[in-house]
Amino acid sequence: MALVAGSTARLWTLVAREFWRKTRRRLRAGPIYRWRYSGRTPERVLIAPPDLRLADPQIALEIYYGRYPLSGHLVETGGRSPFQLEVPNRGWQKSLHGFRWLRHMRATGTELAAANARALVTDWIAMHGNQISGVAWEPGTTAKRVIAWLQHSSVVLQGAEFPFYRAFLKSLAMQIRYLRSMAREMPDGEGRLRARIALAFAALSLPAPASALRSATRNLAEELEHQILPDGGHISRKPMAVLELLADLLPLRQTYANQAEAPPSALIGAIDRMLPALRFFRHQDGSLARFNGMGATIHDRIATIMRHDDTVGAPLLHAPHSGYERLSMGGVTVIADTGPPPPVDVSIAAHAGCLAFELSSGRQHFIVNAGIDTYGAPEFRPLARATAAHSTATVNDTSSARFSHSLRVSDLLGSPLIGGPQHVPCKRLDQKGMQGFVARHDGYAAQFGFLHERELKLASNGNVLTGRDRFLRQGGGAIRNNGRDFVTVRFHVHPDISVLQDDHDRFTLAAAHGDTWVFTCAEVVPEVEESIYFAGLSGPRRSRQIVLAFKASEIAEVHWQLTRTNVAGYPENN
Repeated sequence: MALVAGSTARLWTLVAREFWRKTRRRLRAGPIYRWRYSGRTPERVLIAPPDLRLADPQIALEIYYGRYPLSGHLVETGGRSPFQLEVPNRGWQKSLHGFRWLRHMRATGTELAAANARALVTDWIAMHGNQISGVAWEPGTTAKRVIAWLQHSSVVLQGAEFPFYRAFLKSLAMQIRYLRSMAREMPDGEGRLRARIALAFAALSLPAPASALRSATRNLAEELEHQILPDGGHISRKPMAVLELLADLLPLRQTYANQAEAPPSALIGAIDRMLPALRFFRHQDGSLARFNGMGATIHDRIATIMRHDDTVGAPLLHAPHSGYERLSMGGVTVIADTGPPPPVDVSIAAHAGCLAFELSSGRQHFIVNAGIDTYGAPEFRPLARATAAHSTATVNDTSSARFSHSLRVSDLLGSPLIGGPQHVPCKRLDQKGMQGFVARHDGYAAQFGFLHERELKLASNGNVLTGRDRFLRQGGGAIRNNGRDFVTVRFHVHPDISVLQDDHDRFTLAAAHGDTWVFTCAEVVPEVEESIYFAGLSGPRRSRQIVLAFKASEIAEVHWQLTRTNVAGYPENN
């Protein structure tokens, strides 16, 4: 209970801090502070940094005709400027004001696309350029917009007359000064790091004194050292954060080189760690494991980033700082969550999925977590984040970590994860011809009085995955039969997999064009139940799950096995 009380106290400290931060932000947006954001207008853009995010000329055409497909939501403007519309979808608004969609116009390469880009930037400056408020001026959105305007300045300024050229640079300079003022007070996490990246881009891309570049470089280095873990993961434990940040950090490294400036060692080191980390989270089909806010993967995005990875050999198997383990042999990949929740400050997307795992064989996923519907209705997020949406054990249908659903909290912080496992010891069990680990967590100890321990071993050239789930009281002793010891071990099956049962209570998991796996359990008769897979490319899909249900006071340990019986000709993992 002391741990829960401590997490709650930490949460309310964050609420107070965020309230004060927003108050200061409103003050800084007012007339008293606004003069600080005025100043000298740069004469020109020295260099347009590269953009690694995928571009689609078809989207530029849609935008030309007044259709804006942003953040999974399509808005038709009916001939009006999109910046005049009041669209209730907050994700769409952030995407609109973030201007990353300029890359689609740049990919088109036509004068018409350049003119449309220039018209939209003109609209934004006229409607929002001098009114520092709302979504448009949230520091995280401002950072994305600064980066996008710099990266795509060539298309925006193509054929521009002098008045627009000056207005563009004047607005850009104002946004940079505002972001420099706000960056130090932004909440911990990805947004604050991106703000430091944006300011480094600005110091390299615009005429600026050497002191400005030194300051931007120093602040960037400090933030990288704080947020990028020694194994290359991000402090939020989000696989997607690694991908998104690399999409900004790799062009930044190139921009330092293009300007003949030495990049900070922290930037070089972070990239060198993050690229192998991205490979660590990657299944053989190119998708990322569905942990902690990960939804559907756009495979080409991963491939674009991975082209910059010069690492030779197989991905790492052990990410102790991020809290994940990987087993890989014979074309089979197992990725497991073996870490405690991230700090409350950066846990808005965190899941209660401790000791959950995913299994892919060749290019087909068999055992998965439900993932999230990235652009779906927010009311489904709590379901996707719950322990029951992961391939692990739940006790009494309760998640192993708690989420804050207070309206007062959500208005300021979203829905952070509070409580949950505090200690998750993990040990590798690798031997010749076998990879494995054993880990346990105490997420249920305070409420139900016992621990969950899971052991996974992959052997026989990837043909056999054996698992053991054990439930034990802290300090030893038998688990009491008190009506609070009901355990459900779930194995969520990918919706593309058929599940068939034979007369011996064995379940066959068969891909349409791939491997076949057989699931067996020694102590409990498995059952199949309905499930939902949130991370489908086209949205949530119906799926199924294999379930082992029992009382821990009667069966304290279960042994199960997944055996590959029909092997397709897949190459080794890489």
